[in-house]
Amino acid sequence: SNWTKIPPPLFKKVVIVLIDALREDFVFGSKGKQFMPYTTQVVEKGTSYSFIAEVKPPTVTMPRIKALMTGSIPGFIDVIVNLNSPALLDDNLIWQAKTAGKRIIFYGDDTWVKLFPKHFMEYDGTTSFFVSDFTEVDNNVTRHLDRVLKREDWDLLILHYLGLDHIGHMTGPNSPLVGPKLREMDNILQKIHISLLSKEEASLPNLLVVCGDHGMSETGSHGGSSEGEVRTPLLFISSAFEKRSGPLTQPELVQQTDLASTLAVGLGLPISRNSVGNLILPVVEGKTMREKLRFVHLNGFQLSRLLQENTPAYEKDPGYEHFKVAEKSHGNWIKLYLEGNNSEILLNLGKKVLKQYLEALKTLSSSLSKQVAQYDMYSMTMGTVIIIEVLLLLLFSVPKALSSRAEFEVPLSPPLFSLLFYLMCLMLCAVHVIVCTSAESLCYFCSVSWLTAVGVMMLISALMCGILSSIAKIFEISSLPLKNPVVSSSSWSEVDVLILAGTVGHVLSLGASSFIEEEHQTWYFLINTLCLVLCQELCRNNFLLSDPQHSTTVKQNFDSTKCKSIDIPAADDSKCGKATSSSEFIKESDKWISLASPWIILICCRLLRSLNQTGVQWAHRPDFGHWLT
Repeated sequence: SNWTKIPPPLFKKVVIVLIDALREDFVFGSKGKQFMPYTTQVVEKGTSYSFIAEVKPPTVTMPRIKALMTGSIPGFIDVIVNLNSPALLDDNLIWQAKTAGKRIIFYGDDTWVKLFPKHFMEYDGTTSFFVSDFTEVDNNVTRHLDRVLKREDWDLLILHYLGLDHIGHMTGPNSPLVGPKLREMDNILQKIHISLLSKEEASLPNLLVVCGDHGMSETGSHGGSSEGEVRTPLLFISSAFEKRSGPLTQPELVQQTDLASTLAVGLGLPISRNSVGNLILPVVEGKTMREKLRFVHLNGFQLSRLLQENTPAYEKDPGYEHFKVAEKSHGNWIKLYLEGNNSEILLNLGKKVLKQYLEALKTLSSSLSKQVAQYDMYSMTMGTVIIIEVLLLLLFSVPKALSSRAEFEVPLSPPLFSLLFYLMCLMLCAVHVIVCTSAESLCYFCSVSWLTAVGVMMLISALMCGILSSIAKIFEISSLPLKNPVVSSSSWSEVDVLILAGTVGHVLSLGASSFIEEEHQTWYFLINTLCLVLCQELCRNNFLLSDPQHSTTVKQNFDSTKCKSIDIPAADDSKCGKATSSSEFIKESDKWISLASPWIILICCRLLRSLNQTGVQWAHRPDFGHWLT
């Protein structure tokens, strides 16, 4: 319909300058006034709109590029994918622009080239892994500017500068290298802005967008959720905007995902299918009321459609209800407009409808942001059950593995033909049928063949029967009298319990983002605890060996078991006793070295911990690294 038809573009050419790790205070703070005078002048008195874009963790480059171009919120799995970025298959602004015939040129971080292969008419990628290089990595981008700005055969130009990010990694945000780099970026922005102004025609203006993918912590790193990392400037500079007058106010806070929707409207493209962003209204402030209502309706229609796809009871969502009310009011406004009514009533009604749309967009975006990460829970549950079953079998094998005979028998064959196995198979198959025939079910495991699904059910049932049989066998063995009550080969020591509990606890801690950001603290705690437990174990062993009564007991037990296992005449018993007596005593030097080792390790760990403060919460504290430099 005409309501959802894509309107024509608002800008002829768009240049996106993405400065990696550009913090908010680098533009709006004292450093901006000192090192970026041209940009500051444009922000304060020029034809521009300035915002602070709020970034969602993880604050690393590849997920942030995804958020900028798709309008969606990537997850922490993208931190791993960031090391080797595959092609982006989600609906995105670059694909929409290429499909619409837009000619795109890119220079900068080669992550873009990996995410959008065969999308750029011309590109030159630079690698981000040579952190010590903050000069040539930007010169390789700037060298193309003079040539490409003179050309007319492009519609969208994207520049991604890495130098500032590299400086942050090496020396931090307060480094003396930051100032010259910001001045270099300011000169580049001035060159681009002046060139765009000189090429403007009467039909459509040009647009310059300046942004950062993420910020920078007080130590110069990124990836966490500190204020310096999640707040970055977002500037829209164009002659289409009214010249700013009056005192400079605090920039409005927007979401980084809002850029995708705003650029889609500005380029006359469909908003990305999975975008949760809102249109930044000041960018279209100069348009008529009818055009502004059309823009926000397109954004609301896209968000409501995404809500319908992801929420079964979408009709009860407050954002959807607000959107339908605004849409109905919009219809009434259109009727008055088509009747030729140009009175003050029409203008006031238009403002009211616009306000309703903005409230609906905000509510819809908030609802989608909370549940945008749709996980295949059924398939994940099946995989988790198999992993837990295998883990339990491995745990049951630990006592045997710690003993002298490192073997473990998993009794799968007997229960394989038991009644329990067949009952579990039938129950799991029934659950599979119920889940996969549900109208709301959409998962990978339901799409596999029934033969594969039944095979997985049989595997789960067999493993469960094996676990139950292993538990029964353990209880059966524990009920038997011990042949040797003095020495138990399968008893668990404190070290064994700590290793098991520490491993399980560390794995569970990775389920929370705050623990991921401070994972090193978990390792510090586990290593220190392990050293203390080892010290206790060594002290106990040494003191027990030095106890005469205990030594006699161990000696008698060792003699009776060792000498009986060897066929030696009775006359040679004294030789066996002499041979074993030498192994009962530990040299004093070895004893003290073994006792001192855990404490030496603890001291070294403490020194290493103080050498460099990492993470988010305590990164600002002084460390030995600062004192040494």
